[in-house]
Amino acid sequence: MKGITKIEPSVRMAKTKLKVAAYARVSTQCEDQLVSLEAQKNYYETRIKANPDWEYAGLYYDEGISGVNMANRSGLNSMLADCEEGKIDLILIKSISRFARNTAECLEAIRKLIRLNVFIYFEKENINTGDMEGELLLTIFSSLAESESKAISENETWSIQKRFQNGTYVIPSPPYGYKTEAGLLVIKEDEAEVVRFIFSECLAGKGMYLITKELNKKGIPTKRHGRWHESAVSCILQNEKYKGDALFQKTFTDSYFNRHPNNGEKAQYYITDHHEPIISAEEFDAVQSLIERRSKERNIQKRNPKYSNRYPLTGKIICGECGATWKRQTNTRQKGNFISYNCTTHLKHNDRCSQRYIQEKSFEAAFLNMLNKLVFSKKVLLQPLLKSLTSIQQKSELGRINRLEAALEENLNKRQQLMNLYTKKYLEPSVFMVQNESLLAEGKFLEGQKAELTASAQHEFAHVDELKKLIRHISSTDTFDRFDEKAFQDLVDHITVYQRFEIGFSLKCGLTLKERL
Repeated sequence: MKGITKIEPSVRMAKTKLKVAAYARVSTQCEDQLVSLEAQKNYYETRIKANPDWEYAGLYYDEGISGVNMANRSGLNSMLADCEEGKIDLILIKSISRFARNTAECLEAIRKLIRLNVFIYFEKENINTGDMEGELLLTIFSSLAESESKAISENETWSIQKRFQNGTYVIPSPPYGYKTEAGLLVIKEDEAEVVRFIFSECLAGKGMYLITKELNKKGIPTKRHGRWHESAVSCILQNEKYKGDALFQKTFTDSYFNRHPNNGEKAQYYITDHHEPIISAEEFDAVQSLIERRSKERNIQKRNPKYSNRYPLTGKIICGECGATWKRQTNTRQKGNFISYNCTTHLKHNDRCSQRYIQEKSFEAAFLNMLNKLVFSKKVLLQPLLKSLTSIQQKSELGRINRLEAALEENLNKRQQLMNLYTKKYLEPSVFMVQNESLLAEGKFLEGQKAELTASAQHEFAHVDELKKLIRHISSTDTFDRFDEKAFQDLVDHITVYQRFEIGFSLKCGLTLKERL
């Protein structure tokens, strides 16, 4: 009979401890919240060190930071970086809302950690992301956290708007020249002198560039002790607070927590005599009139993310050889100066692009020639094209969009029914997960198809509107004999220079028409 001898290891292997870290966050920097943060830090450090199977891997935290966007949270991002380096096995967090109030970001981060074999335990919800059903529960609770965040945001917005209406809103960041005392704007005299200097220099005829240069030359610091820029001078010259008034809700936050300038999307509140002025109302209004006049002279539109080009062709000419834009220049000759446009690549490296300059008047003459051709070809080209764009194809696309919307609604109903069965415990978690994932994938596919069709239909409708505009313009006269800047801006998307004697006008209605120079 065979004998079996058990051989004991000479050195016992020490049991590997779990590297455990904790994460804490408070969304404001008020004293009560910071006390809460300190309490969380003490609690987690004590708890982790008290467990003999755990090794303390650190405490990560963010203070005064919103949970809506993960990108701005240095403590959280530092923790995630340490997870990638293998320094953490398990993370303890008070609740999902402390981790993230955005469902998509929450799930993306957790899936990334799971791939690294790092799990999170959310104490309040009793969820461990290492469990089989963790992601399902996580989706539900993080959606609730996101809804909670939106509700809080809506309540805060309502409260702020009420304070706008009754004039009790306290400006959190006073502009340069002011400070806040007991909720009121009070003049800060040393900075107010600089504000008065800026206004007086503007009224004396100096532009923002020269004013900025003078401020930096004198060594005058900005509010943040940096150098002055034209944008800062422009903001001061156009800020109504310097004449003692206050305009509230200049910006707003959308449902995805992104901030935008308020161009009429939300109600604004204007309060006169809100605080003590630095500049008289007459002086302030005179500066606004001056700025407006200069803007008109330069064809600059307010509230445009990019200022409107001063010359109609600038930024609209593209080189057909290298793809670069063309630049406007004044050419000097003995017989007199003339305006031309030049390929920017050719100007810098003429060996990379052979295209030479073209005179501005040649582009203008070609545009007139194109319009006059369209006047005579309206019935055979433009009107049949308009009829084609507004007929069968768009109706077909709209029908397909309607069918996709019906399919999406059916998909949503199926998911709701599935959730009801699961909550009533008629379905096993594994079965629910498989069927739910299948329905989610189908819904995502249908959403994608709908988005593509909607974009295509909108593109066609836009072309129809632009084509109608073109037909109205060429129907306004029998012959075009002078270059119209507004018509060019309204009708032409861009010009492509194929060769020095041939260009193409790409119109906003979708047509591209070639002209010889």
